[in-house]
Amino acid sequence: MLKSHGRFDYRGIEDRPRFRWTGGKGLALYFALNVEHYAFGEGLVEDLVPGMTQPDVLNASWREYGTRVGAWRLLRLFEAHDLPLTILLNSAMYDHAPDLVAACRALGHEISCHGRTNSEAQAGLDEAAERAMIAEATARIAREEGRPPAGWLGPWLSETERTPELLTQAGYRYLLDWCADDQPFLLRTASGPLLVLPYSQEVNDSVAIMGRQVEAAAFADMIIDQVDQLIADAADGVPLAFGIALHTNIIGQPFRRKHLARALHHIRSRADEIWIARGADIAEFVLAEPGRVA
Repeated sequence: MLKSHGRFDYRGIEDRPRFRWTGGKGLALYFALNVEHYAFGEGLVEDLVPGMTQPDVLNASWREYGTRVGAWRLLRLFEAHDLPLTILLNSAMYDHAPDLVAACRALGHEISCHGRTNSEAQAGLDEAAERAMIAEATARIAREEGRPPAGWLGPWLSETERTPELLTQAGYRYLLDWCADDQPFLLRTASGPLLVLPYSQEVNDSVAIMGRQVEAAAFADMIIDQVDQLIADAADGVPLAFGIALHTNIIGQPFRRKHLARALHHIRSRADEIWIARGADIAEFVLAEPGRVA
C-alpha cells in the first residue's frame, strides 16, 4: 500500500447521505474573501511582477491596493447584491486596517481566521511555534469580535503533520485547507474529528488569474459554469457545497470586479436553487446531525 495521510478514507461521491440544505436546496454556496497583510521587504509574498529587488515597492503597493481600495469596493458590491461573505482574515489586519475589519463586522460578515499574516506559513514550524501562531491569531479575533473564529484557512494552505490536532484543540469547527471534495467531510485527528469545507483551488482568483493567467471575463464564466453544473449535479439528491475563493488585490481591481458583478448577478438569479450562506452556517448545519457528513 502507498503511504497515506490517514486523515480520511476514500468514499465516492455517489455513496453519500441524501439530504437537502436549508430551504430544500441542493447546493450550499459561500464566498471566501481573503483579507491579507504582508510584511514589507521580508517573508513570503504573492507578486504581480516576479524577480524584483528590495525594496520591492511595485509588488508591495499592488498587494496594499487590496486593503486600501479593492476590499472596500468588494464590500459594497456584495452589499448591493445582498450576499454574505466569509472573511478569511490575517489577524495582523486589526493593527494595519482596523476600520476595514470593522466594516466587515458591521455588514454581518463572518470573520474566519487566516493566520497572523501571509508573510509566514505553518509548514516547517515546530509544535511550540505552530501552537503559539494559532493561539495568537485566534485570541486576537476572539478579543476583537467577541467570539472565537469557527473556521481556519492556513496561510498558503500550509500545514504540519500536527495542524488538524492543534486546530481541534483550539476549538475550531471547520478547516478549509483540504480541497478534496464537493461535500463537507471529516478529518480524523487525535483530538477528535474536524470538519473540512470545500474551498476551491480551481475557481480561485489567485490560482486562475495570477497562476494560470485567466482573463477576468473567463474567470466570471468559470464561476457561472461551476455554479450551474453543481446545481445540476445535486439534482440526484446528493447535496453539494462550494466555496468561491477571492482576494482583495486581485478580483478587487476595477476591470475584474466588473466581471465578478456579472457572476454575482447570475448567482442571485438562481438563488431559489442555492443556499447562499457563510462558512460557519454550512458547518453548523452539517454538524447538527451526524448522518449529514461522511
